[in-house]
Amino acid sequence: MREPFPSNQINLLPKPYKKDSAKGRCNECGGYHGLPAVHLEYVGHAALTDRLLDADPEWYWEPVALDAKGLPQFDENGGLWIRLTVSGVTRLGYGDSQGKRGGDAVKEAIGDALRNAGMRFGAALDLWHKGDLHDANERRGTKPQAADDARRELLGLLTEQGIAPADAVDRFAADGNGHLGTSADVEAIRALTAYYRQQPGGEA
Repeated sequence: MREPFPSNQINLLPKPYKKDSAKGRCNECGGYHGLPAVHLEYVGHAALTDRLLDADPEWYWEPVALDAKGLPQFDENGGLWIRLTVSGVTRLGYGDSQGKRGGDAVKEAIGDALRNAGMRFGAALDLWHKGDLHDANERRGTKPQAADDARRELLGLLTEQGIAPADAVDRFAADGNGHLGTSADVEAIRALTAYYRQQPGGEA
């Protein structure tokens, strides 16, 4: 379960820096969404199911609670608690559909809960990590040079704009974009670079 997922099974979820960001075609993921945006890596339902079947062909999940109709009981936040059992071991997971409604929202909540519970077994654990992902990237085969190149690119851009590296993350957060991971997180470095390229004086 803890074997890193290959790159072809890892998807990108765009998260625009602001809710009202103007939409456009993204050069990184090819999607049409608010720009600029940071892209979060995640494993989809199919890839996780494949991993579960490899680990235990008889794996199964069940809701923690049922409603009066015998269907999975969602909580007041629209979330679903489940029990995931793999090789006789059962662990809890929680998922939601980010406020969506309808049948697709139910499927999304189930998939989210499975990913959350699968993480308790170590599935895609490196993608869930919110701290220093440098070692995790190395385990997935990402070259350490990539982080060094990203840092150099960001430092050069900040130097051109007269921004102290120590102030870069604080200014990013103060503009309503939230906080990023550590300086060793390549995605955080790229997010900062994309943000400052959009600022006056930055490159187009």
